[in-house]
Amino acid sequence: MEKNKPKSFYYVISIISILLFLLVWYLCCDVFKIANTRLLPSPVTILKSFIQKWYTPAPDGGTLGTHIISSLIVVFSGYVLGVVIGIPTGICMAWYKKVDYIVRPLFDFLRNIPGIAWIPIVTVWLGIDLKAKAAIIFINVFVGTVVNVYSGIKQTNEVHIWVASIFGASRTEILRRVAIPSALPYIFTGLKVSLSMAWLGIIAAELLAAKSGLGYMIQVARNFGRADLVIVGMLTIGMLGALLTVLLEFLEKKFVKGRARK
Repeated sequence: MEKNKPKSFYYVISIISILLFLLVWYLCCDVFKIANTRLLPSPVTILKSFIQKWYTPAPDGGTLGTHIISSLIVVFSGYVLGVVIGIPTGICMAWYKKVDYIVRPLFDFLRNIPGIAWIPIVTVWLGIDLKAKAAIIFINVFVGTVVNVYSGIKQTNEVHIWVASIFGASRTEILRRVAIPSALPYIFTGLKVSLSMAWLGIIAAELLAAKSGLGYMIQVARNFGRADLVIVGMLTIGMLGALLTVLLEFLEKKFVKGRARK
């Protein structure tokens, strides 16, 4: 029965659930006065603060657009670097046993260190500018990318490898024509997971040491008791993350063959 329902039906259900949540929130804050609006502002107040923050730099010295651009620059810097280095590292570790034996012990040790734990030493080494924050994001993204790429290459069907070798394909050709294409779903999963880890890294870094960015905006708003701006920052991060995830899913449908279209 559910398979016959159009895709738009589920979109409508999702929209209705969001509207119901906002309605309950509004009723609790502005109608029945159940919630303390100083601690939990109503959605109307959040919307007003969101719009106002686009042209008002107070209290953190920057508009919402300025903070978004600042965070995106750092996120993309660390994310791209982590992906560019993480994908070939994961492939080499999974495909070449000698590389796995050499790199795996060190990687297993480093990946158990939370990305946030690197913030103090990285800020000592690089300060609090773009390089330091990008380095923190790189560590988070690199680990997530390597783990998923490694898993994707390792799950390559042995029968496919055997058939390719029977037809005279070299090990490098098997990697390029069989292993990597079959691992693409894992690779894209790694890209999406790493994107979430990138946002985690940037917010943590900006909360501790920064002069601009969404994390910095949230930290300053907290110090001033501006719960509305804290929530604005949180919602902005969520919306940006969702948009970038949708973009990755679009690319996944384009590049991953046999991917079921929903």
